[in-house]
Amino acid sequence: MAERRLRSAASVAGTVAAVYLSARLVTTLFFWAAASLSGPTSRFGADATIPSLAMGWDAQWYWVIADRGYPSELPVNDTGQVTENPWAFMPLFPVLARTLGAVLGGYPAGAVVLALGAGYAASVVLFVLLRGRLGETASLWAVVLFANGPLAALFQMGYAESLLLVWLFLALWALQRRRFGWIYPLVVLMGFTRPGVLAFALLLGLYGIHRWMRRRVDPLPTPHIVHIIALGALATIVGFAWQVIAGVATGDPSAYLETELAWRRSWVGSEEQFVPFAGFVQASSLWFGIWGLPPMLGPIALAVLVVGAAALLVRAPQVRRLGPEIRLWGASYLVYLLAVFFPQSSVFRLLLPLTPVAAAVAVPPSRWWRIGMLVLCLGGQWLWIHEMLALGDTFYRIP
Repeated sequence: MAERRLRSAASVAGTVAAVYLSARLVTTLFFWAAASLSGPTSRFGADATIPSLAMGWDAQWYWVIADRGYPSELPVNDTGQVTENPWAFMPLFPVLARTLGAVLGGYPAGAVVLALGAGYAASVVLFVLLRGRLGETASLWAVVLFANGPLAALFQMGYAESLLLVWLFLALWALQRRRFGWIYPLVVLMGFTRPGVLAFALLLGLYGIHRWMRRRVDPLPTPHIVHIIALGALATIVGFAWQVIAGVATGDPSAYLETELAWRRSWVGSEEQFVPFAGFVQASSLWFGIWGLPPMLGPIALAVLVVGAAALLVRAPQVRRLGPEIRLWGASYLVYLLAVFFPQSSVFRLLLPLTPVAAAVAVPPSRWWRIGMLVLCLGGQWLWIHEMLALGDTFYRIP
C-alpha cells in the first residue's frame, strides 16, 4: 500500500512537472519577446533583459526589504503624508529569497528560484486539491490552465504570489479533509507572505455556519467546533498583526494603513481616508470616466458584476462540483477584496487566489473547449507581459 502511494505521488509530481516546465518555457519565450520590444519609454528601458523584467515593479520592494529591512521612520512628502514604502509588503518571501540567494549567488537568483519552485509546488497541490472533486483529467487540465494562465509570468518574477498560493492551496486541502491541525501553521505562513489572511478568517466563519446547518446529515463533533473557532481567531489575529508590528516599529499606530493609502492617494487625491467597500465604488466611477463613459454608471456596473459573481458561486453546476470549501473561499476572498482594495491594473494579480474557483472552466469534458481555454490563457499571458513589462509606460500598466 505504501509503495503504491509512493508510485502514485511520483507519477503526479512527474506529470505536473512536465506541464509546469513546458509552461515556463513558453513564458520565457514571452519574456524574451517583451525584452526585445521594450523601448525608451518603458520602465525597463531599451536595454531590458529577461532578468531585469523578472525583478521589476514590486520585486524591487522585496529586494529592498531583503537588503535593508523596514524603515523605523516612515517617509513623508512635503505635506507630511506618508509615501510609498516597504511596510506594504510582508517579510516571509524576501527573507526566504535572501537565504536562498546566499547559496545561489545573489538575491535576484534566490527570489526567482523561490517563485519558480513555489509555483511548481502550488501546481501539485492544486491538482491534489481538485482531484477528489473533478477527477484526474479535469484536475490536470486545471493545472495546465493555471501554469499557462494570464498571470503565469509571476511564477518567474520576484513576487510573493506563488508562495502564498502554496500555503493557501494546502490550507484548503486540509480544510477539505478536516485535518485542522495542519491549518494553524499555514495561517501564520499566509499572513506573513501576502495580505489576505482575513479572507481566510471569513472563510472559516462561513464554513462553521455551513457545517452547523448541515450537522444532522454531516455530524459536527465538538473538536471540530473548537478547531474552527480557534483557527478563525488565529486568522483574525494574524490578519491584524502586521499593522501592530508596523505601528510598534515606527511609533505610528496607523503606519501600515497610511502606507497602503499612499498608493491609493495617487489615484484619488491626498485627502483620501480608508472606508471599507468605498474603494471599489470610487474606482468604478473613476474608470468609467477614464473610458469616456458616464461615471454614474460605474457603481451600477459594479453591482451587476457582484450579483453575477454571487450567482456563479451559488448556481453554476461546474462551480458547485468544486465543493463548499472552495466556493466559500471564493465568496470570502471576493468580499475581502471589495472591502479593502482600490482596483486598478494590479487587480488582475490580486485575483490569483481565486484559482481554485476558476478551475471550474476545466470541468466541461469537451477537448476543444479546454484547448480554447488554453489558447485564451496564453493570449492573456502575452497581453499581460506585453502591457506590464514590454510597455509599462503609464498608470494603467502597473502589475
